[in-house]
Amino acid sequence: MNIPLPDAKMQLTELVRLAEAGEEVILTTEGRAVAKLVPVKPKLTAAEKLAIIEDIQARVRAKGPHPSSEELQASLYDEFGLPK
Repeated sequence: MNIPLPDAKMQLTELVRLAEAGEEVILTTEGRAVAKLVPVKPKLTAAEKLAIIEDIQARVRAKGPHPSSEELQASLYDEFGLPK
């Protein structure tokens, strides 16, 4: 949503609510975009970041061992190096 700055001054509370709800609010001056209202995302704590990393690592381990590059090449190419 684009809104001229003078109009935004009168509707600031509502525009902030819209931005908080995920609506992109662009403030304009003379038809030119000059600012954007966006919701503030809380920063993750070190513990939250570590939990995300551990979750990703657990998902990777659950998938089992990954094939080696030689095994991948053997499954994709014949003995002459041509695609199967």
